[in-house]
Amino acid sequence: MPFQSVNNGFFLKKVSNPLDFGQVTGQHRHAAGGGLPKQTLSLLAVNCPEIGYVQHHHEPNLMNDITKPDILIVEDSISLSETYREYLRPLNMAVTAVGNGTDALAVLAKAEPKIVLLDLRLPDMNGQDILHYITRRGMTAKVIIITAHGSIGTAVTAMQDGAADFLMKPFSAERLRATVQNMLEYLRLARMIEKLETAPPRTSYGAFVGKSLPMQTVYRTIDLAAPSGASVFITGESGTGKELCAEAIHQRSRRKNKPFIILNCAAIPKELIESEIFGHKKGAFTGASDDRDGAAVRADGGTLFLDEITEMDTNLQTKLLRFVQTGSFQPVGGDTARQADIRFICATNRNPQREVEEGRFREDLYYRLHVIAIGLPPLRERDDDIVEIANHFLARFSTLEGKTFRNFSQSAINKMLAYRWPGNVRQLQNIIHSAVVLHDGEIMTDSMLPQDFDRSYVLSSDAAAIRERDVKPKNSATPAMDTEILPLRLAEKQIIQVAIEACGGNIPQAAAKLEVSPSTLYRKLQSW
Repeated sequence: MPFQSVNNGFFLKKVSNPLDFGQVTGQHRHAAGGGLPKQTLSLLAVNCPEIGYVQHHHEPNLMNDITKPDILIVEDSISLSETYREYLRPLNMAVTAVGNGTDALAVLAKAEPKIVLLDLRLPDMNGQDILHYITRRGMTAKVIIITAHGSIGTAVTAMQDGAADFLMKPFSAERLRATVQNMLEYLRLARMIEKLETAPPRTSYGAFVGKSLPMQTVYRTIDLAAPSGASVFITGESGTGKELCAEAIHQRSRRKNKPFIILNCAAIPKELIESEIFGHKKGAFTGASDDRDGAAVRADGGTLFLDEITEMDTNLQTKLLRFVQTGSFQPVGGDTARQADIRFICATNRNPQREVEEGRFREDLYYRLHVIAIGLPPLRERDDDIVEIANHFLARFSTLEGKTFRNFSQSAINKMLAYRWPGNVRQLQNIIHSAVVLHDGEIMTDSMLPQDFDRSYVLSSDAAAIRERDVKPKNSATPAMDTEILPLRLAEKQIIQVAIEACGGNIPQAAAKLEVSPSTLYRKLQSW
Protein backbone atom coordinates (compact mmCIF):
# COMPACT_ATOMS: atom_id res chain seq x y z
CA MET A 1 0.00 0.00 0.00
CA PRO A 2 1.26 3.52 -0.76
CA PHE A 3 2.36 5.73 2.12
CA GLN A 4 2.59 9.47 2.46
CA SER A 5 4.64 11.44 4.96
CA VAL A 6 2.70 13.98 6.98
CA ASN A 7 4.50 15.56 9.92
CA ASN A 8 6.82 14.67 12.81
CA GLY A 9 8.17 11.74 10.85
CA PHE A 10 4.84 9.83 10.83
CA PHE A 11 3.64 7.91 7.82
CA LEU A 12 0.03 7.54 6.66
CA LYS A 13 -1.29 4.37 5.09
CA LYS A 14 -4.06 4.62 2.54
CA VAL A 15 -7.28 2.81 3.53
CA SER A 16 -10.09 2.36 1.00
CA ASN A 17 -12.79 1.43 3.51
CA PRO A 18 -13.82 4.25 5.88
CA LEU A 19 -14.85 1.60 8.36
CA ASP A 20 -11.33 0.23 8.33
CA PHE A 21 -10.06 3.77 8.83
CA GLY A 22 -12.17 4.24 11.90
CA GLN A 23 -11.15 0.91 13.37
CA VAL A 24 -7.45 1.43 12.78
CA THR A 25 -7.33 5.02 13.99
CA GLY A 26 -9.08 3.90 17.11
CA GLN A 27 -6.40 1.31 17.71
CA HIS A 28 -3.65 3.89 17.26
CA ARG A 29 -5.44 6.38 19.45
CA HIS A 30 -5.27 3.85 22.22
CA ALA A 31 -1.61 3.01 21.63
CA ALA A 32 -0.37 6.56 21.23
CA GLY A 33 -2.63 8.22 23.75
CA GLY A 34 -4.54 10.41 21.33
CA GLY A 35 -4.05 9.23 17.74
CA LEU A 36 -3.32 11.65 14.91
CA PRO A 37 -2.75 15.34 15.61
CA LYS A 38 -5.88 17.44 15.15
CA GLN A 39 -4.36 19.50 12.33
CA THR A 40 -3.58 16.30 10.41
CA LEU A 41 -7.14 14.99 10.80
CA SER A 42 -8.51 18.33 9.66
CA LEU A 43 -6.26 18.29 6.62
CA LEU A 44 -7.43 14.82 5.69
CA ALA A 45 -11.10 15.67 6.19
CA VAL A 46 -10.85 18.64 3.83
CA ASN A 47 -8.69 17.16 1.09
CA CYS A 48 -9.54 13.46 1.20
CA PRO A 49 -13.09 13.03 2.45
CA GLU A 50 -13.63 9.88 0.43
CA ILE A 51 -10.68 7.92 1.88
CA GLY A 52 -9.06 7.54 5.24
CA TYR A 53 -5.47 7.61 6.46
CA VAL A 54 -4.00 5.94 9.45
CA GLN A 55 -0.92 6.89 11.40
CA HIS A 56 1.61 4.09 11.13
CA HIS A 57 5.17 3.27 12.07
CA HIS A 58 7.76 2.48 9.40
CA GLU A 59 7.16 -0.88 7.74
CA PRO A 60 9.65 -3.12 5.93
CA ASN A 61 8.56 -1.96 2.48
CA LEU A 62 9.50 1.57 3.52
CA MET A 63 13.14 0.75 4.13
CA ASN A 64 14.19 1.77 0.63
CA ASP A 65 13.10 5.31 1.49
CA ILE A 66 15.07 5.54 4.74
CA THR A 67 18.51 7.11 4.61
CA LYS A 68 21.18 5.86 6.98
CA PRO A 69 20.15 6.98 10.48
CA ASP A 70 22.56 8.12 13.17
CA ILE A 71 20.14 6.96 15.85
CA LEU A 72 17.53 4.21 15.64
CA ILE A 73 14.72 4.31 18.20
CA VAL A 74 12.95 0.98 18.73
CA GLU A 75 9.87 1.80 20.80
CA ASP A 76 6.28 0.58 20.32
CA SER A 77 4.75 3.73 21.78
CA ILE A 78 4.49 6.46 19.17
CA SER A 79 4.18 9.20 21.75
CA LEU A 80 7.37 8.06 23.52
CA SER A 81 9.22 7.73 20.21
CA GLU A 82 8.37 11.30 19.33
CA THR A 83 9.30 12.45 22.83
CA TYR A 84 12.74 10.86 22.48
CA ARG A 85 13.07 12.37 19.01
CA GLU A 86 12.41 15.83 20.44
CA TYR A 87 14.88 15.19 23.26
CA LEU A 88 17.55 14.40 20.67
CA ARG A 89 16.76 17.26 18.28
CA PRO A 90 19.50 19.59 19.71
CA LEU A 91 22.12 17.01 18.67
CA ASN A 92 21.25 17.59 14.97
CA MET A 93 21.40 13.90 14.14
CA ALA A 94 19.33 11.79 11.77
CA VAL A 95 16.81 9.84 13.85
CA THR A 96 14.62 6.94 12.67
CA ALA A 97 11.88 5.48 14.87
CA VAL A 98 10.24 2.07 14.47
CA GLY A 99 7.59 0.40 16.56
CA ASN A 100 8.42 -3.30 16.37
CA GLY A 101 11.28 -5.72 16.05
CA THR A 102 10.59 -6.63 12.43
CA ASP A 103 10.96 -3.05 11.28
CA ALA A 104 14.06 -2.62 13.44
CA LEU A 105 15.76 -5.63 11.83
CA ALA A 106 14.81 -4.29 8.40
CA VAL A 107 16.53 -0.98 9.16
CA LEU A 108 19.62 -2.73 10.55
CA ALA A 109 19.83 -4.91 7.44
CA LYS A 110 19.89 -1.82 5.24
CA ALA A 111 22.12 0.53 7.22
CA GLU A 112 23.96 0.44 10.52
CA PRO A 113 23.19 3.34 12.88
CA LYS A 114 25.61 4.69 15.43
CA ILE A 115 23.21 4.40 18.37
CA VAL A 116 20.22 2.12 18.97
CA LEU A 117 17.72 3.09 21.69
CA LEU A 118 16.08 -0.28 22.32
CA ASP A 119 12.96 -1.02 24.34
CA LEU A 120 13.09 -4.66 25.40
CA ARG A 121 9.30 -5.10 25.35
CA LEU A 122 8.14 -5.08 21.73
CA PRO A 123 4.83 -6.36 20.29
CA ASP A 124 6.37 -8.98 17.98
CA MET A 125 9.59 -10.09 19.68
CA ASN A 126 11.89 -9.60 22.65
CA GLY A 127 14.25 -6.64 22.32
CA GLN A 128 17.12 -8.93 23.26
CA ASP A 129 16.66 -10.68 19.91
CA ILE A 130 17.59 -7.42 18.23
CA LEU A 131 20.56 -7.01 20.58
CA HIS A 132 21.75 -10.50 19.67
CA TYR A 133 21.35 -9.66 15.97
CA ILE A 134 23.64 -6.65 16.41
CA THR A 135 26.28 -8.42 18.49
CA ARG A 136 26.41 -11.60 16.37
CA ARG A 137 27.13 -9.56 13.25
CA GLY A 138 29.85 -7.54 14.96
CA MET A 139 28.11 -4.24 14.37
CA THR A 140 29.71 -1.16 15.93
CA ALA A 141 26.33 0.34 16.87
CA LYS A 142 26.11 1.06 20.60
CA VAL A 143 22.87 -0.25 22.10
CA ILE A 144 21.22 1.69 24.92
CA ILE A 145 18.50 -0.33 26.61
CA ILE A 146 15.27 1.42 27.62
CA THR A 147 13.68 -0.30 30.58
CA ALA A 148 10.99 0.20 33.19
CA HIS A 149 11.76 0.37 36.90
CA GLY A 150 10.96 -3.29 37.54
CA SER A 151 13.19 -4.59 34.75
CA ILE A 152 16.63 -3.49 35.90
CA GLY A 153 17.74 -7.11 36.19
CA THR A 154 16.80 -7.67 32.57
CA ALA A 155 18.74 -4.56 31.56
CA VAL A 156 21.82 -5.79 33.41
CA THR A 157 21.54 -9.11 31.59
CA ALA A 158 21.29 -7.21 28.32
CA MET A 159 24.46 -5.32 29.14
CA GLN A 160 26.21 -8.61 29.80
CA ASP A 161 25.04 -9.65 26.33
CA GLY A 162 26.61 -6.60 24.71
CA ALA A 163 24.48 -3.53 25.42
CA ALA A 164 26.50 -0.40 26.21
CA ASP A 165 24.19 1.28 28.74
CA PHE A 166 20.60 1.43 29.92
CA LEU A 167 18.07 4.11 30.77
CA MET A 168 15.29 3.57 33.29
CA LYS A 169 11.91 5.13 32.47
CA PRO A 170 11.09 7.89 32.96
CA PHE A 171 14.25 9.84 32.12
CA SER A 172 14.90 13.49 31.32
CA ALA A 173 16.03 14.99 28.04
CA GLU A 174 19.38 15.88 29.60
CA ARG A 175 19.93 12.29 30.76
CA LEU A 176 19.16 10.90 27.30
CA ARG A 177 21.36 13.41 25.50
CA ALA A 178 24.26 12.88 27.91
CA THR A 179 24.05 9.09 27.48
CA VAL A 180 23.95 9.35 23.69
CA GLN A 181 26.82 11.84 23.61
CA ASN A 182 28.93 9.53 25.78
CA MET A 183 28.32 6.70 23.34
CA LEU A 184 29.20 8.91 20.37
CA GLU A 185 32.46 9.94 22.05
CA TYR A 186 33.24 6.28 22.72
CA LEU A 187 32.67 5.48 19.05
CA ARG A 188 34.87 8.38 17.99
CA LEU A 189 37.73 7.19 20.16
CA ALA A 190 37.27 3.59 19.03
CA ARG A 191 37.45 4.62 15.38
CA MET A 192 40.55 6.68 16.06
CA ILE A 193 42.26 3.80 17.86
CA GLU A 194 41.40 1.41 15.04
CA LYS A 195 42.74 3.87 12.49
CA LEU A 196 45.95 4.34 14.44
CA GLU A 197 46.46 0.61 14.95
CA THR A 198 46.06 -0.18 11.26
CA ALA A 199 48.12 2.78 10.07
CA PRO A 200 51.82 2.27 9.28
CA PRO A 201 54.24 3.41 12.01
CA ARG A 202 54.87 7.13 11.95
CA THR A 203 58.52 8.15 11.65
CA SER A 204 57.87 11.62 13.07
CA TYR A 205 55.19 13.52 14.93
CA GLY A 206 55.28 17.28 15.38
CA ALA A 207 58.84 18.02 16.47
CA PHE A 208 59.41 14.39 17.54
CA VAL A 209 61.58 12.09 15.42
CA GLY A 210 61.33 8.32 15.80
CA LYS A 211 59.29 5.27 14.87
CA SER A 212 60.03 2.98 17.83
CA LEU A 213 57.16 1.20 19.54
CA PRO A 214 57.36 3.34 22.73
CA MET A 215 57.02 6.51 20.63
CA GLN A 216 54.11 5.10 18.63
CA THR A 217 52.32 4.75 21.97
CA VAL A 218 53.11 8.39 22.80
CA TYR A 219 51.83 9.56 19.40
CA ARG A 220 48.57 7.66 19.84
CA THR A 221 48.02 9.06 23.31
CA ILE A 222 48.54 12.61 22.06
CA ASP A 223 46.05 11.98 19.23
CA LEU A 224 43.43 10.88 21.75
CA ALA A 225 44.18 13.49 24.42
CA ALA A 226 44.55 16.61 22.28
CA PRO A 227 40.90 17.17 21.21
CA SER A 228 39.60 16.97 24.78
CA GLY A 229 39.84 19.66 27.43
CA ALA A 230 41.25 17.30 30.06
CA SER A 231 44.44 18.14 31.94
CA VAL A 232 47.54 16.22 30.88
CA PHE A 233 50.42 15.15 33.13
CA ILE A 234 53.67 14.37 31.29
CA THR A 235 56.49 12.48 32.98
CA GLY A 236 59.93 11.64 31.73
CA GLU A 237 63.63 12.12 32.34
CA SER A 238 65.31 15.41 31.48
CA GLY A 239 65.87 15.75 27.75
CA THR A 240 63.11 13.37 26.62
CA GLY A 241 60.99 16.11 25.04
CA LYS A 242 58.29 17.00 27.55
CA GLU A 243 57.92 20.51 26.17
CA LEU A 244 57.68 19.15 22.61
CA CYS A 245 54.92 16.81 23.82
CA ALA A 246 52.98 19.66 25.44
CA GLU A 247 53.26 21.77 22.29
CA ALA A 248 52.09 18.86 20.12
CA ILE A 249 49.00 18.48 22.32
CA HIS A 250 48.22 22.19 22.07
CA GLN A 251 48.70 22.30 18.28
CA ARG A 252 46.20 19.45 17.84
CA SER A 253 43.64 20.82 20.29
CA ARG A 254 40.66 23.08 19.77
CA ARG A 255 42.76 25.83 21.37
CA LYS A 256 45.52 25.74 18.75
CA ASN A 257 44.82 29.31 17.62
CA LYS A 258 45.01 30.57 21.20
CA PRO A 259 48.14 31.23 23.32
CA PHE A 260 50.50 28.46 24.43
CA ILE A 261 52.27 29.77 27.54
CA ILE A 262 55.23 27.95 29.07
CA LEU A 263 56.27 28.38 32.70
CA ASN A 264 59.24 26.50 34.14
CA CYS A 265 58.56 26.21 37.85
CA ALA A 266 62.15 25.13 38.58
CA ALA A 267 63.72 28.17 36.87
CA ILE A 268 61.74 30.85 38.74
CA PRO A 269 62.68 31.92 42.28
CA LYS A 270 60.25 30.69 44.93
CA GLU A 271 59.23 34.21 45.93
CA LEU A 272 58.38 35.24 42.36
CA ILE A 273 56.58 32.24 40.93
CA GLU A 274 53.15 33.23 42.32
CA SER A 275 53.46 36.57 40.55
CA GLU A 276 54.58 34.82 37.35
CA ILE A 277 51.43 32.68 37.38
CA PHE A 278 48.79 35.08 38.70
CA GLY A 279 50.35 38.49 38.06
CA HIS A 280 50.61 41.31 40.59
CA LYS A 281 49.35 44.77 41.36
CA LYS A 282 51.55 47.82 41.61
CA GLY A 283 53.27 48.00 44.99
CA ALA A 284 52.48 44.38 45.90
CA PHE A 285 56.14 43.82 46.73
CA THR A 286 59.51 45.52 46.35
CA GLY A 287 60.15 46.10 42.67
CA ALA A 288 56.48 45.85 41.62
CA SER A 289 56.43 49.30 40.02
CA ASP A 290 53.46 48.54 37.73
CA ASP A 291 50.54 46.18 37.38
CA ARG A 292 51.58 43.05 35.56
CA ASP A 293 49.53 40.23 34.07
CA GLY A 294 50.73 36.73 34.83
CA ALA A 295 50.65 33.52 32.80
CA ALA A 296 47.02 32.92 33.80
CA VAL A 297 45.87 36.02 31.93
CA ARG A 298 48.22 35.54 28.98
CA ALA A 299 47.04 31.93 28.52
CA ASP A 300 43.31 32.74 28.75
CA GLY A 301 41.48 30.68 26.13
CA GLY A 302 44.61 28.65 25.43
CA THR A 303 47.01 26.30 27.17
CA LEU A 304 49.26 26.80 30.19
CA PHE A 305 52.24 24.43 30.36
CA LEU A 306 53.68 24.15 33.88
CA ASP A 307 57.03 22.45 33.45
CA GLU A 308 58.69 20.80 36.47
CA ILE A 309 55.54 21.39 38.51
CA THR A 310 56.75 19.25 41.41
CA GLU A 311 59.29 22.00 42.17
CA MET A 312 56.44 24.34 43.13
CA ASP A 313 56.18 25.42 46.76
CA THR A 314 53.41 23.61 48.63
CA ASN A 315 51.76 26.89 49.73
CA LEU A 316 51.43 27.98 46.12
CA GLN A 317 50.07 24.53 45.21
CA THR A 318 47.00 25.34 47.32
CA LYS A 319 46.30 28.49 45.28
CA LEU A 320 46.93 26.63 42.03
CA LEU A 321 44.44 23.94 43.07
CA ARG A 322 41.73 26.56 43.57
CA PHE A 323 42.55 28.03 40.16
CA VAL A 324 42.36 24.62 38.47
CA GLN A 325 39.04 23.84 40.16
CA THR A 326 37.27 27.15 39.67
CA GLY A 327 39.13 29.05 36.97
CA SER A 328 39.31 31.91 39.48
CA PHE A 329 42.51 33.52 40.75
CA GLN A 330 43.66 36.66 42.52
CA PRO A 331 46.75 38.65 41.48
CA VAL A 332 49.39 39.20 44.16
CA GLY A 333 48.39 42.32 46.07
CA GLY A 334 44.97 42.44 44.47
CA ASP A 335 41.59 42.22 46.18
CA THR A 336 39.45 41.28 43.17
CA ALA A 337 39.21 37.78 41.73
CA ARG A 338 39.66 37.26 38.00
CA GLN A 339 38.59 34.41 35.72
CA ALA A 340 40.50 32.58 33.02
CA ASP A 341 39.63 29.66 30.75
CA ILE A 342 42.76 27.53 30.58
CA ARG A 343 43.74 24.00 29.68
CA PHE A 344 46.52 22.76 31.96
CA ILE A 345 49.44 20.60 30.86
CA CYS A 346 52.03 19.74 33.49
CA ALA A 347 55.35 17.94 33.40
CA THR A 348 58.02 16.67 35.76
CA ASN A 349 61.21 14.62 35.60
CA ARG A 350 60.45 13.17 39.03
CA ASN A 351 58.11 10.40 40.10
CA PRO A 352 54.98 12.41 40.98
CA GLN A 353 53.44 9.64 43.09
CA ARG A 354 56.57 9.47 45.20
CA GLU A 355 56.47 13.25 45.60
CA VAL A 356 52.88 12.90 46.85
CA GLU A 357 53.77 10.07 49.23
CA GLU A 358 56.65 12.08 50.70
CA GLY A 359 54.50 15.18 51.20
CA ARG A 360 56.17 17.46 48.65
CA PHE A 361 53.22 17.57 46.27
CA ARG A 362 49.57 17.92 47.22
CA GLU A 363 47.59 14.76 46.56
CA ASP A 364 44.40 16.61 45.61
CA LEU A 365 46.28 18.78 43.12
CA TYR A 366 47.99 15.74 41.66
CA TYR A 367 44.72 13.93 41.00
CA ARG A 368 43.13 17.09 39.65
CA LEU A 369 45.93 17.50 37.08
CA HIS A 370 46.69 13.82 36.47
CA VAL A 371 43.66 13.15 34.23
CA ILE A 372 45.57 11.93 31.18
CA ALA A 373 49.07 10.59 31.79
CA ILE A 374 51.82 10.49 29.16
CA GLY A 375 55.15 8.90 29.98
CA LEU A 376 58.02 9.75 27.62
CA PRO A 377 60.54 6.92 27.26
CA PRO A 378 64.27 7.58 27.77
CA LEU A 379 66.44 7.42 24.66
CA ARG A 380 68.11 4.19 25.83
CA GLU A 381 64.71 2.46 25.43
CA ARG A 382 64.32 3.76 21.89
CA ASP A 383 66.97 1.63 20.17
CA ASP A 384 65.35 1.97 16.76
CA ASP A 385 65.35 5.76 16.96
CA ILE A 386 68.91 6.66 18.00
CA VAL A 387 70.47 6.57 14.53
CA GLU A 388 67.43 8.23 12.94
CA ILE A 389 67.52 11.09 15.46
CA ALA A 390 71.29 11.44 15.04
CA ASN A 391 70.89 11.70 11.24
CA HIS A 392 68.16 14.31 11.75
CA PHE A 393 70.46 16.47 13.87
CA LEU A 394 73.41 15.88 11.55
CA ALA A 395 71.44 17.21 8.57
CA ARG A 396 70.06 20.16 10.54
CA PHE A 397 73.35 21.33 12.01
CA SER A 398 75.31 20.71 8.80
CA THR A 399 72.94 23.10 7.03
CA LEU A 400 73.03 25.57 9.92
CA GLU A 401 76.83 25.59 10.16
CA GLY A 402 77.50 25.35 6.43
CA LYS A 403 79.14 21.92 6.62
CA THR A 404 78.97 18.96 4.21
CA PHE A 405 78.26 15.99 6.49
CA ARG A 406 75.87 13.43 4.97
CA ASN A 407 75.96 10.42 7.33
CA PHE A 408 77.86 8.50 10.01
CA SER A 409 80.45 5.79 9.78
CA GLN A 410 79.51 2.37 11.12
CA SER A 411 81.96 2.80 14.00
CA ALA A 412 80.25 6.05 14.99
CA ILE A 413 76.87 4.32 14.86
CA ASN A 414 78.14 1.48 17.03
CA LYS A 415 79.49 3.98 19.51
CA MET A 416 76.14 5.79 19.77
CA LEU A 417 74.18 2.55 20.10
CA ALA A 418 76.40 1.35 22.93
CA TYR A 419 75.88 4.50 25.00
CA ARG A 420 73.24 4.91 27.73
CA TRP A 421 72.43 8.57 26.93
CA PRO A 422 71.70 9.82 30.47
CA GLY A 423 70.86 13.23 28.99
CA ASN A 424 68.56 11.63 26.41
CA VAL A 425 67.72 13.39 23.14
CA ARG A 426 68.99 16.75 24.36
CA GLN A 427 72.42 15.24 25.04
CA LEU A 428 72.49 13.56 21.63
CA GLN A 429 71.57 16.87 20.00
CA ASN A 430 74.39 18.72 21.80
CA ILE A 431 76.98 16.06 20.94
CA ILE A 432 76.10 16.09 17.23
CA HIS A 433 76.09 19.91 17.16
CA SER A 434 79.50 20.02 18.83
CA ALA A 435 80.96 17.48 16.38
CA VAL A 436 79.59 19.37 13.35
CA VAL A 437 81.05 22.67 14.56
CA LEU A 438 84.52 21.22 15.28
CA HIS A 439 84.92 18.99 12.19
CA ASP A 440 84.11 18.82 8.51
CA GLY A 441 83.74 16.19 5.84
CA GLU A 442 81.04 13.97 4.33
CA ILE A 443 81.24 11.12 6.86
CA MET A 444 81.25 11.69 10.60
CA THR A 445 83.48 9.08 12.22
CA ASP A 446 83.65 7.95 15.83
CA SER A 447 86.88 9.93 16.32
CA MET A 448 84.97 13.15 15.54
CA LEU A 449 82.51 12.56 18.35
CA PRO A 450 83.47 14.15 21.71
CA GLN A 451 86.08 11.95 23.34
CA ASP A 452 84.57 12.11 26.80
CA PHE A 453 81.01 11.12 25.98
CA ASP A 454 81.83 7.39 25.99
CA ARG A 455 83.89 7.29 29.18
CA SER A 456 80.86 6.79 31.39
CA TYR A 457 77.39 5.36 31.10
CA VAL A 458 78.52 2.82 28.51
CA LEU A 459 76.58 -0.43 28.33
CA SER A 460 79.55 -2.75 28.70
CA SER A 461 80.90 -5.09 31.36
CA ASP A 462 84.24 -4.63 33.05
CA ALA A 463 87.11 -6.83 31.96
CA ALA A 464 87.99 -7.67 35.51
CA ALA A 465 87.42 -11.24 36.63
CA ILE A 466 84.62 -12.01 39.04
CA ARG A 467 85.91 -11.81 42.56
CA GLU A 468 85.00 -14.75 44.74
CA ARG A 469 84.63 -13.73 48.35
CA ASP A 470 82.58 -14.35 51.43
CA VAL A 471 80.04 -11.77 52.53
CA LYS A 472 80.21 -11.18 56.26
CA PRO A 473 78.22 -8.45 57.97
CA LYS A 474 80.24 -6.45 60.45
CA ASN A 475 79.77 -7.17 64.13
CA SER A 476 77.63 -10.18 63.33
CA ALA A 477 77.91 -13.85 64.10
CA THR A 478 76.10 -14.73 60.86
CA PRO A 479 78.21 -17.25 58.92
CA ALA A 480 79.58 -16.40 55.50
CA MET A 481 77.26 -16.87 52.51
CA ASP A 482 78.23 -19.71 50.22
CA THR A 483 76.13 -18.43 47.30
CA GLU A 484 78.06 -16.48 44.69
CA ILE A 485 76.44 -13.15 43.80
CA LEU A 486 77.18 -11.80 40.33
CA PRO A 487 77.09 -8.10 39.54
CA LEU A 488 73.92 -7.34 37.61
CA ARG A 489 75.76 -6.41 34.41
CA LEU A 490 77.62 -9.73 34.39
CA ALA A 491 74.48 -11.72 35.18
CA GLU A 492 72.76 -9.99 32.26
CA LYS A 493 75.64 -10.81 29.95
CA GLN A 494 75.59 -14.45 31.01
CA ILE A 495 71.82 -14.73 30.43
CA ILE A 496 72.09 -13.19 26.96
CA GLN A 497 74.98 -15.44 25.96
CA VAL A 498 73.11 -18.54 27.13
CA ALA A 499 69.99 -17.48 25.21
CA ILE A 500 71.92 -16.87 21.99
CA GLU A 501 73.71 -20.20 22.31
CA ALA A 502 70.43 -22.00 22.98
CA CYS A 503 68.97 -20.45 19.80
CA GLY A 504 71.91 -21.57 17.68
CA GLY A 505 73.27 -18.06 17.29
CA ASN A 506 69.94 -16.68 16.01
CA ILE A 507 69.86 -13.25 17.68
CA PRO A 508 66.30 -12.26 16.66
CA GLN A 509 65.03 -15.58 18.05
CA ALA A 510 67.00 -15.07 21.27
CA ALA A 511 65.60 -11.54 21.56
CA ALA A 512 62.08 -12.90 21.22
CA LYS A 513 62.73 -15.45 23.98
CA LEU A 514 64.14 -12.71 26.23
CA GLU A 515 61.24 -10.39 25.30
CA VAL A 516 63.50 -7.55 24.12
CA SER A 517 64.13 -6.06 20.69
CA PRO A 518 66.92 -7.54 18.52
CA SER A 519 68.55 -4.10 18.37
CA THR A 520 69.01 -4.25 22.15
CA LEU A 521 71.01 -7.48 21.86
CA TYR A 522 73.05 -6.17 18.92
CA ARG A 523 73.89 -3.05 20.89
CA LYS A 524 74.95 -5.01 23.94
CA LEU A 525 77.07 -7.44 21.89
CA GLN A 526 78.85 -4.51 20.25
CA SER A 527 79.64 -3.02 23.64
CA TRP A 528 81.22 -6.19 25.08
